[in-house]
Amino acid sequence: EVQLVESGGGLVQAGGSLKLSCAASGFIFNEYAIAWFRQAPGKEREAVSTISSDGGITQYADSVKGRFTISTDNAKNTAYLQMNNLEPEDTGVYYCNAAPPIRHLWGQGSQVTVSS
Repeated sequence: EVQLVESGGGLVQAGGSLKLSCAASGFIFNEYAIAWFRQAPGKEREAVSTISSDGGITQYADSVKGRFTISTDNAKNTAYLQMNNLEPEDTGVYYCNAAPPIRHLWGQGSQVTVSS
């Protein structure tokens, strides 16, 4: 079964840090560009960061640039999102997927809540 499982979310105060992980099974990371997405309450899901299949190119939404870092460990078939200096506006459910996303790969996501 092909699936992506996100973990590492939680409740943190503004200015704090979290590191999200995305573990893949039946899915080879280095064959795809990977993205992290988030969905805030009452809003549509948006892409926050993307990394190319070889890890050489990363992109970030303006709202997270300079605070978030995306990476992959192909040996572990895992993607990461290091989130520093978190803001209340970063609150939401975070998902990983291929870029562009593959419909059947959407997982449960990982809840991130940032308190002010």
